[in-house]
Amino acid sequence: MHVVKDHAARIYAVAVAVIALVAHFVPSLPSALVLGVVGAVLGTGEAVQRLENGKTAAAYTGQHRP
Repeated sequence: MHVVKDHAARIYAVAVAVIALVAHFVPSLPSALVLGVVGAVLGTGEAVQRLENGKTAAAYTGQHRP
């Protein structure tokens, strides 16, 4: 879990890239399924952004301990 917290933005970027590749190379996927996954990815992106903002704020205030 520590690795996920430390590298959340990188993991998120790889997951989004994989989803985009699957959506492109598997045209038989239903549009509703693709849109549902996109919605979930956007929600996950919001969580990743909040995590990164928290790490930045902690580093700025001197509370971050790597």
